[in-house]
Amino acid sequence: MDTSLRDKFLSLWRKYFAAAELPIVAYYTNDEGARAQLVPATGRACIIGQLARVRRGETLAFDRDAATCSGAKRYLGFSQEIMPNFEYFLSCGIPGKLAGERYKKTPQLVKEFIARMPAFVAPAKYIVFKRWDNLTAADEPEIVIFFATPDVLAGLFTLAGFEEADPNRVMTPFGAGCGTIVQYPYLEKDQPSPRSVIGMFDPSARPLVPANTLTFATPMAKFARMMADMEESFLTTRTWEQVQSRIQPA
Repeated sequence: MDTSLRDKFLSLWRKYFAAAELPIVAYYTNDEGARAQLVPATGRACIIGQLARVRRGETLAFDRDAATCSGAKRYLGFSQEIMPNFEYFLSCGIPGKLAGERYKKTPQLVKEFIARMPAFVAPAKYIVFKRWDNLTAADEPEIVIFFATPDVLAGLFTLAGFEEADPNRVMTPFGAGCGTIVQYPYLEKDQPSPRSVIGMFDPSARPLVPANTLTFATPMAKFARMMADMEESFLTTRTWEQVQSRIQPA
C-alpha cells in the first residue's frame, strides 16, 4: 500500500478521534512469509480473543489449521463445513446430548438462516491481521476493522453515510463475531457501493472484548473514501468537538 495513506490517516485520526484505539486491517495472501506470524494451532480458540494481541500491535496470521474454531474456519472462508446438529446448537439444543446457545427460536429457523448466508471461500492460503500503524508498502489491506466505543462508533457510522443518500449503507447482520469483521465486509468489497458492517453483538464473543466496545468493519475502498471526506465532514464542527472531548484512550 501507499504508506503516505497510512501516515495521513494516523494524523487525521489523532486530530478528530483523539486517543481512540487505532484500527486493525485484514487481508488474504499466498505469501509464505505469513507463516512467521501463524498462530499455533492448539486447542479450540476464538479468534476474537486472539485479536487482542493485534490490537496491541502484534501481527498475526491464520490458515485453515490455525483457525481452530469451526466457526472461524467457516467465517474466514477456510471451510464450508458446518458442525453436526448445528441447527440444534444455535437454537434449543438436544436434551442430554448437546447444549443449545438459544440464539434462534427453532432448529428450522437456523436452517433457513444458513440457507440465506452468502457463500464465502478464502481467496488465498493465509489471512493476516495487522494494526494500522504497522502497515508497510508490502501490505495490501482489504478490510479495515475498528474496535470502537459508542462515541467513536457514532463518528464512523456518520462518516460512512456522508457521501450516501441511502440511509442503509451500514448494516448490522446477525452472525458470529468473526463473521461480522471478515466475511460480511469482505463480500462487500467488490460491490459498486460497498456497505460497512457494525458487529460484535454475538453474546459468545462479547466476553472477549471490553464491555463498551463494538466493531465497525469496512472494505478498504470505502475506508479510503471515508478518510478523504474527513476534513469536510461534521468532524470539523463544534458538535463533534463536544463528542471528541470525552473520547478516552483505549
